[in-house]
Formats: sequence, C-alpha cells, structure tokens
Amino acid sequence: MNDLDVSKQIQQMVRFIRQEAEEKANEISVSAEEEFNIEKLQLVESEKKKIRQDYEKKEKQADVRKKIDYSMQLNASRIKVLQAQDDIVNAMKDQAAKDLLNVSGDEDAYKQLLKDLIVQCLLRLKEPSVLLRCREEDLGLVESILEDAKEDSGGVVLASRDGKIVCENTLDARLDVAFRMKLPVIRRSLFGQVAA
Repeated sequence: MNDLDVSKQIQQMVRFIRQEAEEKANEISVSAEEEFNIEKLQLVESEKKKIRQDYEKKEKQADVRKKIDYSMQLNASRIKVLQAQDDIVNAMKDQAAKDLLNVSGDEDAYKQLLKDLIVQCLLRLKEPSVLLRCREEDLGLVESILEDAKEDSGGVVLASRDGKIVCENTLDARLDVAFRMKLPVIRRSLFGQVAA
C-alpha cells in the first residue's frame, strides 16, 4: 500500500467517523428534542391542572359567598316582615288600650265591670281580709259597690293583708293577659300561617 491508498483509507475512515458522529449527534438532538417536548407537555398539563383547580376553588368560594349573601338578604327580609307584623300587632294593642280609656264613660256598665273584677279577685284570693287599690277617680264608685261585691264573694288590684298574694285585675292587666293568650290567633288571622 502506498501513501495515496493510506491517505484515501484514512480519508474514508475520517468520513465514516464523521458520518457516525453526525448521525449520533442527530440522534442525540432528536432524543433531546423529544425529551424537551415531553417535559414541556408535562409542565403545560401540570400548570393547566393547577389553573383548573384554582378556578374550581374560586368558583366554589364565589358560590359560597353567593349563598351567604342570599341567606343574609333572606334573613334581613324576614326580620323586616316580622318587625312590620310586630308593629301592626302592637298598634292594635295600643288602640285597644286607648279604647279601654272610654270604658268608664258608661257609668252603669263600668260599675258592673268593677264589681265583676272585684268579685273575681276575691274568689281567686280566698282571703278573709284584703287590700284593694283602684284609680283615684274610681274610689267613690268602688266604695259604692264594695258591699255588693262582698256579698257576691268575689280596673282593681287586690292583695292579701301581708301583701304576698296580689291579684291585679285592672283593665290594662286584663288586656295584657288577653293579648298574650290570643297573640298566636291574632297573628294567624292577620298574616296567615307563617312557614318557619
């Protein structure tokens, strides 16, 4: 073999090695590109998942806030309705109290009413001796019916002598008692059945 053959053979080996190196470099480049794309895809999917989770979390929070706001508005409107109903009922009671002021206008009817109230208190107390309180303007009327009331055993306030037992039978007290007892019926007739 001469120098020319050796040189050709060396040139051929260099080309072969260079071609092998280029193929290997291409393989490495393609493999790196694939790995890069896979890694990039995984990162993109991971970030998309985080974004979806954040969106779902914020959507749930907004939903909860919306429900809380709705509940607060509903409670506020319920309170307004209850307050308006209470105002109406209290106005009725106030009107009834004003109407009671006119009861003493008919002296015969008022005298009978006072007698009945005194008799009722006496029957409730069942005491041999009692204290009787009344309005100053009713004193003469009460004194005039006291004997009749004693005979029947029966607005005034009576108390046992020691003051431990008190029977308040004033018109205001009776209005309060009647009002408390009839309040559910009054509300039902005014406002209908209220759902809880």
